[in-house]
Amino acid sequence: MATKYLLVSGGVISGIGKGVIASSLGVLLKSIGLKVTSIKIDPYMNIDAGLMNPLEYFNSDIAIQKVCNAENDDRHGECFVLDDGGEVDLDLGNYERYLNTTLTREHNITTGKIYQHVIERERAGKYIGQTVQIVPHLTDALQDWIERVAQIPVDSTGEKPNVCIIELGGTVGDIESGPFIEALRCLRRRAGPNNFLHCHVSLIPVINGEQKTKPTQAAIKDVRHAGLSPDIIACRCEHPLQKSTTDKVAMYCQVEPEQVIAVHDVPSTYHVPLLLERQGLIPTLRDVLRLDDLSISPGLISSGADTWETWKSLTDTQDRARETVEICLVGKYTSLHDSYLSVRKSLEHASMRCGRKLEIIWLDSTDLEVGTEKTSPVIYQKAWHQVRTASGILVPGGFGQRGIEGMVRAAKWARENKIPYLGICLGMQIAVIEFCRTICGIENAQSEETDESAKERVVIHMPEVSKTTMGASMRLGLRNTIFQDNSGFSKLRALYESEAVHINGVPAASDPTSTATADGEVAAKLSPTQPPIISERHRHRYEVNSEYVAVMADHGLEFIGKDESGARMEILELKDHPWFVGVQYHPEYLSRVLRPSMPYLGFFAAAAGCLDEILAKGAKVVQGYQNGVVNGV
Repeated sequence: MATKYLLVSGGVISGIGKGVIASSLGVLLKSIGLKVTSIKIDPYMNIDAGLMNPLEYFNSDIAIQKVCNAENDDRHGECFVLDDGGEVDLDLGNYERYLNTTLTREHNITTGKIYQHVIERERAGKYIGQTVQIVPHLTDALQDWIERVAQIPVDSTGEKPNVCIIELGGTVGDIESGPFIEALRCLRRRAGPNNFLHCHVSLIPVINGEQKTKPTQAAIKDVRHAGLSPDIIACRCEHPLQKSTTDKVAMYCQVEPEQVIAVHDVPSTYHVPLLLERQGLIPTLRDVLRLDDLSISPGLISSGADTWETWKSLTDTQDRARETVEICLVGKYTSLHDSYLSVRKSLEHASMRCGRKLEIIWLDSTDLEVGTEKTSPVIYQKAWHQVRTASGILVPGGFGQRGIEGMVRAAKWARENKIPYLGICLGMQIAVIEFCRTICGIENAQSEETDESAKERVVIHMPEVSKTTMGASMRLGLRNTIFQDNSGFSKLRALYESEAVHINGVPAASDPTSTATADGEVAAKLSPTQPPIISERHRHRYEVNSEYVAVMADHGLEFIGKDESGARMEILELKDHPWFVGVQYHPEYLSRVLRPSMPYLGFFAAAAGCLDEILAKGAKVVQGYQNGVVNGV
């Protein structure tokens, strides 16, 4: 059976919500038992997102969530990392979180990547004797790329996906999108009848209380002029569409009213699949793509229905939560919240699991430094009040010198005052610097990243990582971490074991000694005599200097997780503390809506005062949630 394609494009403005809508369409398709994969097309010239400053350029697709509307602008946001080490657009994180798929770097196409591909083929003589042009050579290469990647199994079935969702980044009409739009026009023809559906996302602004349709009419005209004809028009709006607005869009855009979908602001993006389903989108998808002609196993149909019920139950639980937990995120890029999108989503997943509401206090670490006290005492006092009153302190990853000392001071406050602390990547290194200075008496403890000439470099540049080549040169992707013999006291280890999840990076099967996994990989067996091996995604150039590990251990700071060589520190945890954990990896990249990351879950539960309850209940916290997976979501 031919692969079905579902294209999601956007018009009028960028940051309109294409990514969440694309992910939500995938949830609907999985709820009826289909196997779904995703591809993101980014028209920028970069080969990947690895060297892009999160504050430099942004094309957000999380605008649907009301609380985030104020932060949407034209900056890029975080770089998401995949199992294979691919540094990709943040939307691939949305796809993996919503659909519990494991994507590859090939699932993110950029202008730079596809041009490089065609040029390499030209240099290899693949177009010998031909004048290589945008059309047909580049557009054909794009179609071939999409068709090839659409066949890659991405879920626990290990089978070819039924449907490939393609999100075209940017806005139709942008100069850089031209070759991609032409390629997608050709792909629609190549795919054949009933194998291609186009959903165009547009904006319905409100002027003086009236919903205006002219921007959407103009956007659809641009799309049709480019050669595409939308089957569904998803209208982003602040409030539900009025019937007269729906009818007007349908009339002037030449579609039926049921093909006009209202995607209005909702309390959280997890409500969007429910919003689409209530408007009868599943029957439309079935009709246009002839989905009933596909052969779907009864097991997938049943588990898809179970997943849908679990999703609805989860969003209902989130809506009914009353108690709020304040988490102070002390970072370098807090002026743009999407710089930490996966961190925020991981905290949301943990909060839903704990039945609490999440409130993140976004704090620029420089506001905690002595220099700010002198230049802006009001900002300094406010920042410290936020730190002192927070239920938990989180220091995420980052690069460069700015704000380091503020992070060190925040870590010291958390350690000394028994406030739950989670350090991610740089945040773990910050905890090491603070502990060495304050407890070990190494007053000049420093990171080589901050001061290359420092005498006491407790954090050093990894020897195998290039100091001159920047792109894709870090320690990237899925790596093993082995819990050490000294980890018996560890709350984090207890969480990993009680949930039987993330063993070798994926959730273990129902039988904790089984080698079968939800994502088709081999899981390490849990043994009462052998510490577990976990696999998490990494992205770093610097590491803890092993020469100082013994000194820290003598003063009470244990590294309970190391890499397979035993020389690279991966996890630290303090014994006599409610939760003081640092991890060198980025657990947020593997957090899922129904399968929260263990470091984030433990941190949030400690901040909420329910860690013991979470440890006791384990995988039984959410009804229908067994060992971290329901139908691959």
